[in-house]
Amino acid sequence: MRYPLITTNAAQMHIKYKLILPLVFLLSGIMLYPFIFSLWLSLQDYRLTRINDVQFVGFENFGFIATDQSFLNAMGNTISFVASAVIFELILGLSLALLIQKLVIFKGLVRSILLAPMFITPIAVGLMFRFLLNSEIGIIPFYLLRVGVSLDWFGPELALFSIVLIDVWQWTPFMLLMFLAGLEALPKTPFEAARVDGAGRWLTFFSITLPMLRPVIVVALIIRALDAFKVFEYVFAITRGGPGNSTETIMYYIYQTGFRFFRMGEAAAASILLIIFILVFVILIVNLSRPKVIK
Repeated sequence: MRYPLITTNAAQMHIKYKLILPLVFLLSGIMLYPFIFSLWLSLQDYRLTRINDVQFVGFENFGFIATDQSFLNAMGNTISFVASAVIFELILGLSLALLIQKLVIFKGLVRSILLAPMFITPIAVGLMFRFLLNSEIGIIPFYLLRVGVSLDWFGPELALFSIVLIDVWQWTPFMLLMFLAGLEALPKTPFEAARVDGAGRWLTFFSITLPMLRPVIVVALIIRALDAFKVFEYVFAITRGGPGNSTETIMYYIYQTGFRFFRMGEAAAASILLIIFILVFVILIVNLSRPKVIK
């Protein structure tokens, strides 16, 4: 029995849309409905202590959140955290990837060891470093004190920096994995031509390797930044936003507002503002990373 071959573009488009239809329904249920419900919540005076007395307040929640000093402080802490952590991870990940690419022996073993932190759940990492860096019982402050260095890792001055270091320890392997894949996919011809022309390592890196890795760098930067904006586990497990509010991030602020103070409308409004901020951030990164076309 012969089946007719589908050759027309219209028929091919019809089949393509049928194939992606289940995915559209699945994503709509998982993502679209919660987003619409959050948008509805943000326009209501919705409190968990009186769910039978919900009142429509329009954009009042957005106005309150935008002028709330705690929200602005949380956004500032989050932006500082994301910028510091992602830059450190980018530099360390690329450096380690270049070193591992040159390895001849134990290459697989070194990869496995360096990638291990990425597979540990963040709440467990937070609890682990909570004890490792504790100024009274932590092993790291103990040995630093023996060489004359006394640091309060979770004090007001160093608490946010400590959270950044913990994130760098866990998620530098992600950058390493991305850059290793990118380096191994690069064509060999430009590097051989550079070697023949007598180009040094640094010139080759900045003139060939780095420009060719631009798409990988942009993708790794966006993915890692988007994930860093959601930092919550380290703060919850270690500092609970303290000392004071020096480590309160935007996700911890939303958690506090919604589930400790029961102001779900304001928490939803903060979430919507965060989504808008992240969307603008991604658009800016993509536009700035595009190679300039010389006319």
